Amino acid sequence: MPKTSYSKPSIGSTGETGSWRTFEPDIDYDECTRCRTCWLHCPEAVIELDEDGTPHIDYDYCKGCGICAEVCPKGCIEMVRVGMRTATDEEAEA
Repeated sequence: MPKTSYSKPSIGSTGETGSWRTFEPDIDYDECTRCRTCWLHCPEAVIELDEDGTPHIDYDYCKGCGICAEVCPKGCIEMVRVGMRTATDEEAEA
């Protein structure tokens, strides 16, 4: 299984986000089924999967477009204002 999405030209192909992003994805890891749909559709390829298939977002390069939240079949990704995210990588590992 490849570690990057099929839409990947390169990670963060348009560069780091900087301070202009106003929304970012917040994953509810308790509800996430590890279906890989978000990973497959991310246009910037900033979602990586760990060995269990858990998605991890590189927020340095995430543009906040919301595609991952739109395509999530379980609705466990919510777009929230920057700084309001509740999910952490520690939660993903639990």
